[in-house]
Amino acid sequence: MTSHKSTQSMKPATAAKKLGVYLEATPAEFREGVVTRDELSALQADPPEWLRELRRNGPHPRPVVAARLGVSISGLARGGVTEPLTTEQIDALKKDSPEWLQKERATQAEVRKEAVRIKEKNAEQAG
Repeated sequence: MTSHKSTQSMKPATAAKKLGVYLEATPAEFREGVVTRDELSALQADPPEWLRELRRNGPHPRPVVAARLGVSISGLARGGVTEPLTTEQIDALKKDSPEWLQKERATQAEVRKEAVRIKEKNAEQAG
């Protein structure tokens, strides 16, 4: 009996999500094909220029925008940010620091503090 290893593949949207890039900004050949796990690993290990450029300058998907601004994805929506942003636009938002961004950053900081408090409480009860 020989083992047959099947090649796992994924949709371009899944691969783009794993790579942290906005699918619509990727090259057509990436969007129109399928990506195998080996190809994904190769892209992560040695990113081509288009991938390095997208990661550096964007446009970035909402999870990346939220992380760079220090807010949640819901906070982005509450702030009216529904489209992908470039690094330049993210930097401009940070510099301008609108009221909604300050509020959402404060909310996110409270959420993180509470998560740490709960984790410590659970560790204390377990130990």
